[in-house]
Amino acid sequence: MQFHLFDASTHTADLAAQALGVTPGQIAKTLVFLADGKPLLVVTCGDRRVDTKKLVKVFGVKKLKFADAQTVFSLTGFPPGGVSPIGSLQPLPVYVDQSLYQYDIVYAAAGTANSALPISPNRLLQITEGCLIDVC
Repeated sequence: MQFHLFDASTHTADLAAQALGVTPGQIAKTLVFLADGKPLLVVTCGDRRVDTKKLVKVFGVKKLKFADAQTVFSLTGFPPGGVSPIGSLQPLPVYVDQSLYQYDIVYAAAGTANSALPISPNRLLQITEGCLIDVC
């Protein structure tokens, strides 16, 4: 597997898929949420939406919201659209949605809005020490 760096922006799943020649589902988007104020990462297919009601149940929290751009950057060191599930400034819990397992290889942002890292869902779960969930 080889890290990919593009001249064009890949900050959305559709743009990344177009640059890589894959479907948007193969793009592993990493979202930053605040669950009762505590940050966490959710990695899912680029063509899926997180069901926040399911996510609230999984975490047993009362309040869940997307982190704003400034919070994303301060927690991860990555800009929105380039958030990598690996290598955040602060150690953050990672939750990998089972939807990624329909693909042998997915492409995660690698810290910029024009980079991608090909990885298998199993390897992603392993190196992030993540937890497998079903929230899409």
